[in-house]
Amino acid sequence: MRKSNLVLIGMPGAGKSTAGVLAAKALGMNFIDTDLLLQRQAKKLLQEIIRQEGIAAFLAREEETILGLAVDNTVIATGGSVIYSPKSMEHLRQNGFIVYLMLPFDELEVRIKNMSSRGIVMAAGQDLYSLYLERSPLYKAYADLVLDCSRQHIEETVAAICAAAPARLR
Repeated sequence: MRKSNLVLIGMPGAGKSTAGVLAAKALGMNFIDTDLLLQRQAKKLLQEIIRQEGIAAFLAREEETILGLAVDNTVIATGGSVIYSPKSMEHLRQNGFIVYLMLPFDELEVRIKNMSSRGIVMAAGQDLYSLYLERSPLYKAYADLVLDCSRQHIEETVAAICAAAPARLR
């Protein structure tokens, strides 16, 4: 079966949204950021949903948003927590080639400055490093391609996504 979507997964700060929109332009594809879609549907910021409704409710909303996607020829930038839902990942995989934008922790730590306002799903008392250790194996398990983005400028990441995508979206 030909897969027509390109799905970007990875930690917050990995560049999924930025690289995704640029890759979509370069590949002549549509673009969806599922975090923005979720915010629009909820009429709240991600952090407000987490704070007001809790992590379980946020993850349920995220899953509902993903399961509601019915798109083709689209680059999909997902929220970092999408990998907590096997149903969501199966839905994305049905018509999508999944690319994990992998960065080493030290680079993520430098990129993420707005932890409290960013809308990151984290357990109470959890730090970014333990979240990284928890999520990394899940990203790798779901990925069709692991793209090492360490020490790359965004243009290099976009070029690598574009180089991988056409040959693999069949």
